[in-house]
Amino acid sequence: MQFICTSQGAIDLQINGALGVAFNNLQGDHAEKLPEICRFLYQQGLDGFMPTLVTAPMEQLRRSLFYLAQAIAQQKQNPQPREAQILGIHLEGPFLHPDKRGAHPLPHLLPLDLERLQQTLDGYIDIIKIVTLAPELDPSGTTIKYLRDHQIIVSAAHSTATAAQMQTAIAQGITMITHAFNAMPSLHHRDVGLLGAAILSDQVWCGLIADGVHVSAQMVKLLYRMTNKIFLVSDALAPLGLADGNYPWDDRSITIKNGTARLPDGTLSGTTVPLLDMVNNLYQWQICSAEQAINLAIVAPRMAMNMPSTSHRLAWYQAMTGDIVWKNLPPEHSK
Repeated sequence: MQFICTSQGAIDLQINGALGVAFNNLQGDHAEKLPEICRFLYQQGLDGFMPTLVTAPMEQLRRSLFYLAQAIAQQKQNPQPREAQILGIHLEGPFLHPDKRGAHPLPHLLPLDLERLQQTLDGYIDIIKIVTLAPELDPSGTTIKYLRDHQIIVSAAHSTATAAQMQTAIAQGITMITHAFNAMPSLHHRDVGLLGAAILSDQVWCGLIADGVHVSAQMVKLLYRMTNKIFLVSDALAPLGLADGNYPWDDRSITIKNGTARLPDGTLSGTTVPLLDMVNNLYQWQICSAEQAINLAIVAPRMAMNMPSTSHRLAWYQAMTGDIVWKNLPPEHSK
């Protein structure tokens, strides 16, 4: 194998679960598995991650927030060297546009207003770091301002926003879009829409699922040429780390095949592709150099969240097959 570089561990800002546990539906037995999940994700090359809570009944979301708050506090009180850190919570919903809900359950979507937002975040605002919403649901921007005043990153997705609406939302404080191209209007020559406005802005980061299914390799190449504000996300679901097959998902089921998750009607709902596999995808698709692909999982998410650097603990190589591979460095070799 040919050595490429060493790096910090990866950061995953959008991950919905792992090892059979959905972060938006934590109960006692599942919550007890959170340390195991943190160890698993560390072995997957992650330094940290943001459990992502997708739309669900409010009681269920708040129960999950309770258990995650406990886990975050426990990690701070008793840090473990081989656990990925829970960096905070990414709340993806329930303030989404029904027409772009994707796999989010329609009955549990909510209108976006300050009172409902405050009720959702009440008691947990200090651990919530990203909120994904549809900005056109609150043209006044009151909710965006509230979130920014509490140092929460506001990300746009599951939205029908036009370019003009997105430009207004950016001026109000949006600095990110969730899973670029997915659950938003397509680029159009008469209205570049939410995505085009984000790309043209100097302040908006684009989260990208580079599994080759959510976004084609050619479109990823186009995005990479248009903006340097891209970071990789897994959008992994609870079956991450498990075999392909059928699994329960809220009151529905999902089918995992070759790392892609779909509802029974074929709706794309996520992946079970490990984040660092997407680094190799970018290189194999000839999007960028190996070092540039690595940075999209390592450096870019830290920049998007203004996070500090950590010690290098991954070694990257090009295998004889041409694939980009990595391994965890022993602690004594990390620097």
